[in-house]
Amino acid sequence: MAGTTTTLIARNKESFSFLYQENIDRLGKVVYFDPECDVPSFEDIDMLYLPGGYPEKHLDALVANKACRESIKDFAEQGGKIVAECGGMMYLCQQIVTDEGAYPMCGVLPYSITACKADRKLSLGYRRFELEGREYRGHEFHYTQFLGEKPESVTQVYNAKGEPVETPVFRYKNILASYTHLYQI
Repeated sequence: MAGTTTTLIARNKESFSFLYQENIDRLGKVVYFDPECDVPSFEDIDMLYLPGGYPEKHLDALVANKACRESIKDFAEQGGKIVAECGGMMYLCQQIVTDEGAYPMCGVLPYSITACKADRKLSLGYRRFELEGREYRGHEFHYTQFLGEKPESVTQVYNAKGEPVETPVFRYKNILASYTHLYQI
């Protein structure tokens, strides 16, 4: 795939910072943008990659950039290809709720994430799942959780011992999203 596509990658010091160089190297031409202050252009973009990070620590800046959130939602609804991992998946959801209040995100996925102190729970470990004839491997590391009932997954996710875990994987239109940080996208 290298050299044949253009991938737009969200990148920020903390909000969207967890990237494997091996993934970047496989993506062909890469263009970066900062969701806290930039409005991405999707002209000639084949894929949007929203990596993990800590968006819950920068909610005011992410909320303030409404034009970015709307642009991403439009790209998603028009069938744009998106891979969203952990913090990126959280950013695609309806909102992130903290002890200070609820913060609207992109509104692509119909879920809410809680980052409230009382809801913090460590989810950690290697992950593996199969989807559409392909095996994905990665890891999970986060304290945030889905608010309310855990959403249904499109596939079963397993830990390093081959035991099922509750980590959901989402497919919506042309989007692949999960708490799992993928080793190979």
